[in-house]
Order: sequence, then structure tokens, then C-alpha cells
Amino acid sequence: MSDVTFVIPAVLGGLAFLFRLPGLLRNPRDPLLWSVAALLLTACAVFFFASIPMIAAVNDLTGIPNFSGPVVYSVLTAYSGSCLVLLINWRGGPRDQVRSATRLCLMIYSTVCVAVFVLFFLAGPTEERLRDLDTHFATTPYMREMILLYLVAHSVSAVVISALCWRWSREVSGVMRTGLFLMVGGFTLTLVYDALKFTAVGARWAGHNWDTLSTDIARPIAAAGAPLIAIGFGYPLVAQRLQSIVTDWRHYRQLGPLWQATRTLTKVDRVGTVAPWTAPGMRRLQRERDIHDALLTLNPYFDLNVRAAAHANALAVGKSPTDADAAADAAMIHAALQALADDPEHRVIASSQTLRVVAGEDSRDLAAVSAAFRHSPTGADLRLTANG
Repeated sequence: MSDVTFVIPAVLGGLAFLFRLPGLLRNPRDPLLWSVAALLLTACAVFFFASIPMIAAVNDLTGIPNFSGPVVYSVLTAYSGSCLVLLINWRGGPRDQVRSATRLCLMIYSTVCVAVFVLFFLAGPTEERLRDLDTHFATTPYMREMILLYLVAHSVSAVVISALCWRWSREVSGVMRTGLFLMVGGFTLTLVYDALKFTAVGARWAGHNWDTLSTDIARPIAAAGAPLIAIGFGYPLVAQRLQSIVTDWRHYRQLGPLWQATRTLTKVDRVGTVAPWTAPGMRRLQRERDIHDALLTLNPYFDLNVRAAAHANALAVGKSPTDADAAADAAMIHAALQALADDPEHRVIASSQTLRVVAGEDSRDLAAVSAAFRHSPTGADLRLTANG
């Protein structure tokens, strides 16, 4: 017997957890990362243990009829508590207050988990129910309280975190806003699930049989909400990583003209040392380092008069101050390369002239200088302009 509607959310929740795991390993003491990881892990566990095959397996392994009931309810309660802990850490504030609120939330929801098991053993249900445990035992002493307890705990956390995500979605933009909208949708479906469960249980109390609301409608709705929550958490991280990769590749390629022109000045040739699997960010950093090393070699040949003339010309043709700076640096580097080529014995002695305007304080500046370098005039022309 399969239960694909619950297996798929369990897998998606596990994948979302794995996406968050590298950040957690890099910052093992970050309470916010721990909160997110706990939320995703408990969400994955809920759907894993709530699938029909796993419910039957837990009952068989323990030899206790319906033992999977408190297992699922306690895991669901832990998930609800994880939602509130995440809320507390997202809200922030004084560290002591955050820590105290987190401990209080963990204590309350841990107590609920224990109470679920205590109420189950006090009830001692012997008739195994794989799909309709909630409604079948809705009027049974102690089981009734157990069912009501886990539903209340689950609903409270869903209401609070839905309200928070909705409020934050109006304060942020971009991928974070999209992620929050997805989470609001997921937790809204969670509230619909709880409402259907309450209705079906309440119908039993009133002597009616509306079990289909719980067994046939609520479960698919919960299965639909879980991926939205998981994707809501994972999407901003994935999107930011992809954006970072694209940005690194773009900067790496933009640095190409300047790197090609200065690579012979560095002591290490990176062409043979960069592995095919090297991350784009590392490739960019290595290329930037090579360019900066080359600029140090060129420093004695920098002519600030060339730079000043190129800067004035760039402004005269309508370039912005930032673009003019890049063009001036590129012109000075171009002239310095020509001067170095004209001095094969390297007799030039460094004078008081220094690179007062560094060609690229960060990767964006270097990329701009590299782009300007592609169209920079020859060194001879630059010197004639500067001396004219």
C-alpha cells in the first residue's frame, strides 16, 4: 500500500533541509539556522511517519495497536513548536529575551508531546485504525483530549507564523518576498487542514459522521501545503546561490581582457592550476589576485599625468565619474604596459609616484577597468596626450 501524497512532501522537506545544511555547518552556533533546520526536519518527519505504510509499520514493529498515532501527533507538535521557535528568532531582540522565549516555547511543546503519549496510554485503544484514528476515537475518553490537544497546538503555531510571514512580505522584496508568500500559502492550507479536522471531530461529538472531511479531504490539503512551506524556505536560498554563481561568472569573464594583458607579469600561471570543478567564486578571486599582483609589478611605470588626462577626456565626452575613473585607470595601465615593454632591462626606478587610485577596490571596479581597458588607446597615444 502506497501513500504518494505524503511521500513527496517528505522528500521535498528533506531536500529543503539539505539545502540549509551547509549554512548550518558553517555557523553551528547560529540559533536562527538551527530553528530553520529543526522546522524542515520535523516537517519531513511528519509526512514520513504519517504515510499509511509507515503507520502500519510502526504499529507492527511496536506491537501496540495505534501506537503510530501518538508518534505522528508528537512529531506534528514538535513541528508546531519549531515554527514558533523560528518566529521568536526571526523577530529578534535582546539575546536573553530570545533565549528565554525559546526555552519557554520548547518547554510548552515538549510538555504537549509528553501529554500526548500519556493520554494515549491512559486510553489504551485496541482497535487498529490506519486512516480515521481522529474521528473513530473522537468520543473515547483520553483519546478525545489527546486529539484536541495536538490540534490546538498545531493551529496556534500556524496562525501565528502565517500572520508574521504576511506582515514581513509587505516589508521585503525580491526572492525573500516570494518565499514568504509561498509560506503564507502553505500555512493557510495548514489552517484549512486543522479546520477540517476540528469539523470532523466536532461532528462525531454531535453524533454525525463527517469522517470524509478528515480522511479524504484534509490529508491531500496538508500534502499540498507542505511543499509550499518547504519551497518557501528553500527558494530564497537557492535563488541567492544561483544569483551569486551567475554574478561570479559574469565578473570572471569581465576580468578577461585585463587579465590576459597582465598575466605574464605574475609569477604563477593559473591556467594549469585551476581545476575544472573549481567554483566560479574561487576562479574570480584567483583572477583578481593575479591582476592585483600584476598591478604591483607595474607600479613603477604608472604615469599619473596619463591618468589625469584620460580622466579629463572621459568626463569631456560625457562619461559618469565612475566610468571616468575606470577609463583613467585602464589608460594608465595600458601606458604602463607599453612603458614596461620599452624597458626590457627594467631600469625604471620607482619614484614618489604611487598608485593613488587603485584600479579596482573590489571585483566590480576591476571588471569596469577591464571593460574600459579593451577600448583604451595605445600607450604612445596616451603619453602624447598627457604631455601635449
